[in-house]
Amino acid sequence: MGFNQRFLIGWWLGGLLAMTGLAGDAWSQEEEMVAPGEQLVVEGIPAIPKRLKEQLRPYTESRAAAFFAWHPVQRQMLIGTRFGQTTQIHHLAMPMGARTQWTFFDEPVSGAQYEPKEADFVLFSRDIGGNEFAQLFRLDPKKGTSRMLSPGGRTQIGQPLWNRAKNQFVYTSTERNGADRDFWWMDPRAENEPKRMLLANEGGGWGILDWSPDDAKLLVVERKSINQSQLYEVDLATAQRRPLTDPNAPPAAYLGGQYIEGGSQIICASDRRGEFLELVKIDVDTGKEMPIGEATHGDVEALTLHEDGKTLAFVVNQDGISRLYVHDLTTGQERSIDGLPQGVISLGDWHRQMPELALTINSARSPSDVYSVDASNGRVTRWTESELGGISAQSLTEPELVRWEGHDGVDLTGFLYRPPASFEGKRPVIISIHGGPEGQSRPIFQARNNFYLNELGVAIVYPNVRGSVGYGKTFTQLDNGLKRLDSVRDIGALLDWVARQPDLDANRIMVTGGSYGGYMTLATATQYNDRIRCALDVVGISHFGTFLKNTESYRRDLRRVEYGDERDPEMAKFFDQMAPLNRASQITKPLFIVQGGNDPRVPLSEAEQMVAKVRANGGPIWYLMAKDEGHGFKKKANADYQFYATVLFIEQYLLAP
Repeated sequence: MGFNQRFLIGWWLGGLLAMTGLAGDAWSQEEEMVAPGEQLVVEGIPAIPKRLKEQLRPYTESRAAAFFAWHPVQRQMLIGTRFGQTTQIHHLAMPMGARTQWTFFDEPVSGAQYEPKEADFVLFSRDIGGNEFAQLFRLDPKKGTSRMLSPGGRTQIGQPLWNRAKNQFVYTSTERNGADRDFWWMDPRAENEPKRMLLANEGGGWGILDWSPDDAKLLVVERKSINQSQLYEVDLATAQRRPLTDPNAPPAAYLGGQYIEGGSQIICASDRRGEFLELVKIDVDTGKEMPIGEATHGDVEALTLHEDGKTLAFVVNQDGISRLYVHDLTTGQERSIDGLPQGVISLGDWHRQMPELALTINSARSPSDVYSVDASNGRVTRWTESELGGISAQSLTEPELVRWEGHDGVDLTGFLYRPPASFEGKRPVIISIHGGPEGQSRPIFQARNNFYLNELGVAIVYPNVRGSVGYGKTFTQLDNGLKRLDSVRDIGALLDWVARQPDLDANRIMVTGGSYGGYMTLATATQYNDRIRCALDVVGISHFGTFLKNTESYRRDLRRVEYGDERDPEMAKFFDQMAPLNRASQITKPLFIVQGGNDPRVPLSEAEQMVAKVRANGGPIWYLMAKDEGHGFKKKANADYQFYATVLFIEQYLLAP
């Protein structure tokens, strides 16, 4: 899902100085300024004083860590973390041990795994400039050298899945035509013909889930939308694919999938029987689905089976909080794992030699860190403790779950972060809308956003409007196609809710969001222009028709299912009517647009055309574009400059009386 909403904040001078303890004379013309990097296009943004940079430094230096892979034999692991400008591979020899950096690229590394027998090399993926055409590389840790295994160019490579014999792997690739995601085989040790295509597919939603116990078949999935997918089995000898789930049955979603019972059954999550994804077994011969385990209110959002074939770990999303469970497929016993921080859990892998499961956990008072759980006794081990940049964890705000009613009576929820009680009077509000739209705002670490709370006294609301996941499949489909503007009206209802709160200032509201949340920001700025102070759009869609025309071909059909097909005259007419681009004349409040030049999802043209239209209104329009970024800024220097500029924007346009 897409997009991490860690941006916002801003403005000028004296007001910021007074609030942050740097009060004094106004910035002089001789004040030394922060020069934007050569890769940044900066339009309409005031010069940024270096003293502001120093004041914000504690909020720019926090780090995070994510699990990448276990060592196949030893109790060691690879993680991803940043000590320079980008996330790189680091080795951990023990829990809380020193992080030894193994890669040193300008571009971030997005994933890594050991060669699964002797760990004599590492496979990792990396793109260029955020273009998301991730390529596969082989790293020799002893020599510190790497070489690319995939073809490069505008080809997207999926993560490798090693076979049971651990001597070859399969992966997905768009190499054939750039649009369809095919299945490929590779032996990374082979000198001649190290790869070949196994099966050509039609569509960009294909993925590989598991090898059969005898390495003769593959379990694969075709995802057609967030609410519809199909499971198939591929016979590698014949390159034939047969459905395991009924293509003619009513649509259902499937998550994960691994062979059990010697290959006669599959365990996965399915929402065929109800609103939420639940654990099921599927008979490979008959396709019959059988629920297993205890019923849970909320989606199963991840699952993984140990190589022993019986110990299953899974995570359930309950009102945005992750709950971890372990289920014994032999005995049917199931138990929750206690002792973990309350937050959002990303499920890692089981260690092959022991019943230990790796996790990445993000919480309101801690950035992402790596933990493990011993399934035999429930013992939790912390592996990393990422730095907060000098900020006290106890000073950080825990969110409050809030509820309001949509214009048509639909129940809506979100998370409210309140500033410290030391700020008196009604507080300004930032409404931050998640991307997706099949995403969900959850109670995670606020990173730089803590500055707005702790230093500026701004409250932040993260709404989960209709179309969000986590609230049942019916709710997720309430914004599809011609119902798109109903989700925008949910923000209108939220504005009404803010006006009823005695401690929130309905006259000082900024709306922001990234990706689909960027569209929601622009739509709110047109539909509720008179009810907000300003808006910040990050990599947002300004017209669904032009977006679908220009987004990368491998994802176009998947997006048409959600947004509608621009080739349909009725839908094309609707896109024209509701496009923020075509209603830009209604925006009179200050607007800040941020964009990555290499964005394959929401192309640069979406931002450029919106900037040009709004600029004609004569109102304040700020524009920041990074030539070496994609769908959001991942390089620290770029993200820092975005942060400084957002501070100026918020201070000037939101916090003013």
